[in-house]
Amino acid sequence: MTAILCPELVFTRRFSMAHRLISGCSERCATPHGHNEYVTVTLGTGRNNTHQRLDGHANMLLPFAEAKGRWHRFIDGRIDHAFQLSDSDPLLNWFKDHEPHRLGHIIVTPGDPTTEIMAALLMAKLNAFLHEQGDLLSLQTLELRETPTNAVRLAGDPLAYLPGHDPSAKSHWWNRADDTISDL
Repeated sequence: MTAILCPELVFTRRFSMAHRLISGCSERCATPHGHNEYVTVTLGTGRNNTHQRLDGHANMLLPFAEAKGRWHRFIDGRIDHAFQLSDSDPLLNWFKDHEPHRLGHIIVTPGDPTTEIMAALLMAKLNAFLHEQGDLLSLQTLELRETPTNAVRLAGDPLAYLPGHDPSAKSHWWNRADDTISDL
């Protein structure tokens, strides 16, 4: 039996971020601080994993620039240098009252903005982008590397991983194929 090759496209992007964790799990991380992170995505063919033969001419499923362009613009333009805060962080009200012009640079997460929740939210956002592009490619895995020694890798449905309220609600920023990073 001949194995069917399932090509995967892998893209990595670096960004800088700041966050703080207020749930009490890490006193050290309760003070706002930052990381230089790397997000790596692995894309496969189509939502139904249908296998496509190369055409003998262009020999690509989708040009790399098209496959990664929307995602990289989002990471570079919206995620890079954003401040990640919990939806219950009192700093959100401070920004609303004192620096509302900065709200567009604050990522709001359900609970503490850990690497785990950010990986799931970014995975959901990329799924929304891929769906809007016609599901030519599907997200196989997303890895978010917080430090050289700490990373989270997710596969499957990120919505099943998200906490609390209905994470599949189309109204949440992570489910919309736009540049939003909060629902403020």
